[in-house]
Amino acid sequence: MTTPAAAAGTVRLGDHTVARLGFGAMRLPGPGVWGPPADRDEAIRVVRRAVDLGVQVIDTAWYYGLDVANEIIAAALRPYPADLVLVTKLGGARTDDGRFVSGMTPAGLRAGNERDLRVLGLDAVPVTHLRWIDGASITFEEALDVMIALRDEGKIRHIGLSNVSLDQLELALAKTPVASVSNHFGQTHRADEPTLWRCAGEGIAYLPFFPLGGGAPGRVERETALAAVAARHGITTAQAAIAWLLHQPPVTVPIPGTGRVAHLEENVAAASVALDADDLATLAAQ
Repeated sequence: MTTPAAAAGTVRLGDHTVARLGFGAMRLPGPGVWGPPADRDEAIRVVRRAVDLGVQVIDTAWYYGLDVANEIIAAALRPYPADLVLVTKLGGARTDDGRFVSGMTPAGLRAGNERDLRVLGLDAVPVTHLRWIDGASITFEEALDVMIALRDEGKIRHIGLSNVSLDQLELALAKTPVASVSNHFGQTHRADEPTLWRCAGEGIAYLPFFPLGGGAPGRVERETALAAVAARHGITTAQAAIAWLLHQPPVTVPIPGTGRVAHLEENVAAASVALDADDLATLAAQ
């Protein structure tokens, strides 16, 4: 039986075929993605409900918290379902006051992987993204070499990329298989379309984050179009944005996040929204 999260189909990611709607854990910690949530029990319920609804991809990072998102996931789900793919990220870090900074050093990447393994309680992470942050003290290729070494040591199973350019994806593909790419993309922020289509051609899962965009040219007009489509279907603008993503190339796996069960259920319901030709024309025109 098709689960709610798989209503828009499935895609290959790592060792598994997974539902095309995933979950992002960034909203599980407290405000500013820092410290514990106000209601830890609700955060645990969110993660468990996501799996109940058929979500098979959970995107997380040790620097969400610190370690808070990973700890909540482990508390909610261990022992993990056999068909669940946990996707972590290496490359970021936090200052003592919670600011996001680059952790892009060989030692930083390795330390982040060790935190993933320890807090999530894993022998190897199913998929780990190299999260590129400009201004790193090492080159992209040097960082990729660390990821390849971690994979060869059995600490991660599959390498993914995050926040990368098409040129960086091409460089990576020349050196190693890439299981997934996670970049900023949505109906109001389409600059990464060339990377998405490259992933589609290679069968690489594409996990767009921030589906409502932010600061993109034409964003106001596109939000107006989303609102019009949402009104036609009696859904929220966020649901319309997720539904639009699910009408993109079938490697696309949106990972909307939340810390509330009601909002999670709303997001997952978007996988069942069938946009018609008029809807897609309205959104394509903006």
